[in-house]
Amino acid sequence: MSEQRAGSDRPRISAVITTFNEEHNVKGCIESLLWCDEVIVVDSFSTDRTPELAQSYEKVRFFQRRYLGSASQKNWGMDQTLHEWILIFDADERCTPELQREIEATIRDPKGGEAFIIKRRVYFMDRVIRFSGWQHDRVVRLVLKGAGRYPNKRVHTDMKTRTRPRLLRNYMLHYMIESFDQYLPRIVKYGFWGAGQGWKTGKRSGFFQVFGRTLWRFLRMYVFQLGILDGMPGLVFCMLQAFGTYLKWAILWEWRQNAARGRQPALPEFDEEEETWAWEPGEPGAPTASIT
Repeated sequence: MSEQRAGSDRPRISAVITTFNEEHNVKGCIESLLWCDEVIVVDSFSTDRTPELAQSYEKVRFFQRRYLGSASQKNWGMDQTLHEWILIFDADERCTPELQREIEATIRDPKGGEAFIIKRRVYFMDRVIRFSGWQHDRVVRLVLKGAGRYPNKRVHTDMKTRTRPRLLRNYMLHYMIESFDQYLPRIVKYGFWGAGQGWKTGKRSGFFQVFGRTLWRFLRMYVFQLGILDGMPGLVFCMLQAFGTYLKWAILWEWRQNAARGRQPALPEFDEEEETWAWEPGEPGAPTASIT
């Protein structure tokens, strides 16, 4: 029997937000999710005002946990939830009233499914990105508790679900890049994480990866996926994404060169136990679908 919110005919829902130094984002994200029955904030020991701001909301349950990877943080946050449904957001994302109403209607239907994809409308410096492939950005973020899990990777990972997720109609808003000073440290961090994932999986890096993959990322987004139609913001956005690709492969190349000389790289700290998590095919609860 589903747990229902008092005075409401819908099941209860928990929101999970992961944060690190998100003082410019966290209030907007939390306020867009206050319609949920609880908001879990898992913070990686922020050094700015993120903890203070997050804890100023009565509905927020605030935790601090050493950062051991995006998937590890999200999985841990999901484990702290008290309610039947889980909605996962990053601090730079916002839930719209239209999406809220659709989610509430969706979880009222006991036969509606147990995992749902939400489309993201990406903003770059207050401009919507309408091309470059990001217009199709979508992620699994609404799930019945126990019906999905993040397999641990060092960079962005997609939730695995035990049934095929359904697509919701409305969008969340993703304020991906607000300024260079805010985004550049993040893209460097992603570069190290991506290189760490490549190192762990035994990938090599050389001219083709550093130059070829960088060039292809830019051409694919800007030319073939029509980023050029987003004007100057589209050019800058596509170049930033290509720069992120360059960093990942260049860092991995440096690490391989150093390893050949007997100097092992200082890999980003990671949750190795969580790395081994997996449902085996055919086991109860085994994931059958994922989506980027």
